[in-house]
Amino acid sequence: MPDLARIISRNRAGEAIAIPSVCTAHPDALEASLTLAETLDQPVVIEATSNQVNQDGGYTGLTPTAFIAFVNDIADRAGVARSRILFGGDHLGPQAWRKLPAAEAMEKAHRMVADYAAAGFTKIHLDCSEGCAGEAPQLPDEITATRSAALAATALQHAPDPTKLLFVIGTEVPPPGGARTDDHGLIPPTTPEAAKATLAAHREAFAALSLPLDQIGGLVVQPGVEFSPMEVHHLPLARDPGLLAALTDWPGLCLEAHSTDYQHPAAYPCLAELGFAFQKVGPALTFAWREALYALDAIRAQNAWASGPSLPDAMEAVMLVNPAYWQAHIHGHSADPRTERHFGLADRIRYYWPDPKAQSAVAQLMSDLDGKRLPDPMLLAHFRADEIATARASHYPLPRALALARVQTALRPYFFNSGPRS
Repeated sequence: MPDLARIISRNRAGEAIAIPSVCTAHPDALEASLTLAETLDQPVVIEATSNQVNQDGGYTGLTPTAFIAFVNDIADRAGVARSRILFGGDHLGPQAWRKLPAAEAMEKAHRMVADYAAAGFTKIHLDCSEGCAGEAPQLPDEITATRSAALAATALQHAPDPTKLLFVIGTEVPPPGGARTDDHGLIPPTTPEAAKATLAAHREAFAALSLPLDQIGGLVVQPGVEFSPMEVHHLPLARDPGLLAALTDWPGLCLEAHSTDYQHPAAYPCLAELGFAFQKVGPALTFAWREALYALDAIRAQNAWASGPSLPDAMEAVMLVNPAYWQAHIHGHSADPRTERHFGLADRIRYYWPDPKAQSAVAQLMSDLDGKRLPDPMLLAHFRADEIATARASHYPLPRALALARVQTALRPYFFNSGPRS
C-alpha cells in the first residue's frame, strides 16, 4: 500500500517528491491515469469531491462505496494493481447543502464523511470554509476549524482502521468572478501568516476534541497557480512564497496545491521543492480527452467519413438543452459563449459526456473511424508522435487508444523524478 506519510516525510526531508491527486469520475480519464501509474510503477491518489459523490449520489449518482467499486473495476479491467491506488475525498463539508441552515447542512456533511471513511477513503480533505444559509460566503478560521474537527471525529469513528486516515485542512478557491491577480497579473500566494493562522485554529479545534494532531497531513494553500476561463496563470518558477516556514512546528505536514492543471512541466517539481507533496489535477484530463475526440472528429470530416452531425455540434445541442452545468459559469467575457462551452479551461463540457445523446455521438464517431486507415502523416496534424506510438502499441482500437494517450500526455508531468531540493 502506498504510504502518504512516507511521501510527506521524504518531501519534508528535502526531496522534490510529490504524488498526483487525480480528481475525475470520467471512466476513460481514470483508465488512462491508472494505466500510466501502472506503467511508471508509481502510486496515485484518485479523489472524489463532495458534490460529485455523496450519500445522495452527487452529480455522478455514486455513493462513496460505489465510487471505490467503480474505480477498482476500471483498474481490474486495465490490469492495474489496486495496491497502488489511494482514495481521497475532496472538499468534504457542507458545500453540497449550503442552501440549508448550518445545522442541517452539517448533519448531512457528517453522514457523508462517515460514509467516505467507512468506504475506505483514507485521504480526507475537510473543508467547512463556505457559509450556509444566512452565513457569510467565507467563514473565519475559527468556525471552519471547529466544524472540520467535528467532521474529523466522525471520520475516525467510522473508518475500518482510524490510524490510516490522513486529514487535509484549509482551502484556497478563486473568489466570485474568477482568479484574483496582482498588479503584475500574477496570482498572489497564501501568506505564511495566513497559513499559520489556519494551522493554529485547527490545532486548537482538534485538541478540544482530543483528536490526533499527527493525522493532519496536508494544508491546502495557494502557491500562485490558477486558470481562468481562457487563460492559465502559470507558477512564477523563481518565486518562493516561504510557506514551508509556516510548517516549522508540523513535521508530518505537507502543502497541497489545487488547480495545478495546464501548468508548464517545470512547475510540478518546482512545487514539490516548495513543499507541495500533494498536487491536484482534474479538468486538464477531461479537457485532453475532449481535445482528442475533437481531433478525431476533424479527421473524420476531412475524409468525408461522417455519417451524421459533427461531435462538436452534437455536444452543443446536448449542452443547450440542459444548461445547468455551464450557464452560471460562462458569460462570454473571455470568448464567444460557444467557444467557452467547448474549450473553456474549467471544462464544463465534462459534465455532459454521460448524457445518452453524447454517448451515442461518441460511439458514432468511433464507428465511423472503425476499420479506416489512419496513417501517421494524417495523425501528426493532430497528435504528438509519442501519443501515436503509444496508441499503436495499445490493444485498443487506434481512435480510442489515441484519446487515452492524450490524457496521459496531460498527466505525465506530474510523475517527475525525485531528487534533492536545491
